[in-house]
Amino acid sequence: MTVEGSTMRILAVLGSPRGMRGNTGRLLEEVLKGIRAEGAETDLVSLSEAKVGPCLGCDNCHKRGHCPIDDDFEGIKTRMMACDGLLLASPNYIFNVSAQMKAFMDRCCGPIHCLALEGKYGAVVETSGGGGDEEVLDYMQRFVGALGASSVGGIGSPIAGIRTFPQESDLFEAARGMGRELCRSIRERREYPEQDSARRAFGERMKSLVMHMKDFWTYEYEYWQRRGRL
Repeated sequence: MTVEGSTMRILAVLGSPRGMRGNTGRLLEEVLKGIRAEGAETDLVSLSEAKVGPCLGCDNCHKRGHCPIDDDFEGIKTRMMACDGLLLASPNYIFNVSAQMKAFMDRCCGPIHCLALEGKYGAVVETSGGGGDEEVLDYMQRFVGALGASSVGGIGSPIAGIRTFPQESDLFEAARGMGRELCRSIRERREYPEQDSARRAFGERMKSLVMHMKDFWTYEYEYWQRRGRL
């Protein structure tokens, strides 16, 4: 599948400490099958292998546009900015995403202030030991929206054993379907009007914040100026 003459690429960021060997990796496999069935390329970042430390609150991303921490985050960010669609996958750890995924999300504060994925699309994947899937799916979809992207949806499930799930055939079919839906949304530039008001409100909030801090957060202020939004 191509997007404006180039091959569509979906970046999957996996937050399981077990990588693709875990339950979340197993469900993610099926979503990736759906994406590949649409002819798109997939790019996988497993945070169990990549080095992404916690945010230090130094403000350098707001001031200069890059993070000074010497790890893999800036490389992942570059891949995220270049992708056509973003796929986030995490296990449910105590009502939230994994520590690995949360560290990645926190390090995205600069792209969030800039709504850097505006016009792009995302989807999310989650697994749990005993339920509570929706609140983690909702949290990750809210993060997708905070980046400026449209959320195509999410799929999650409790497990039935190691890398097995209840009603597995139906779940896997739905997972492959979500992968296909993500690609089709990108290709067709689908709109999700039910998300518009929340995304606009968050954008206004970020614009106001950057304006308030314009003497300190020079990169982000200039970014918003270049977009003609100030």
